Amino acid sequence: MEIRSVKGSDYYAISPLINEWWGGRPMSDMLPKLFFEHFTNTSFIAEKEGEIVGFLIGILSQSQPDEAYIHFVGVHPEYRKNDIGRLLYNQFFDVVNQNGRNVVRCVTSPVNKSSIAYHTKI
Repeated sequence: MEIRSVKGSDYYAISPLINEWWGGRPMSDMLPKLFFEHFTNTSFIAEKEGEIVGFLIGILSQSQPDEAYIHFVGVHPEYRKNDIGRLLYNQFFDVVNQNGRNVVRCVTSPVNKSSIAYHTKI
């Protein structure tokens, strides 16, 4: 498993996966290309044998100097429960700590029960 920073071209690989990974829910419009171009230091891709199996898109708040925000996280359905989410979050938390931030915020949809359960657990 390799965790690396996102790059602009990753948008074209991830965008079509989003709706698929969310069971057909129309979600890809929530993640425009600008995140892959302007937040490369705080956004990460998980790859296994060259295949994208997860991603985390995060930012350091520009208006709240102690805060960071996780905008979008996804893990391939066949790779869930393999600590990929934990690895991505830990990578983000490392960057957050290195930048002197001590608050991380995120939101999820009320219908996304697995996301709520995951975030409650961590």
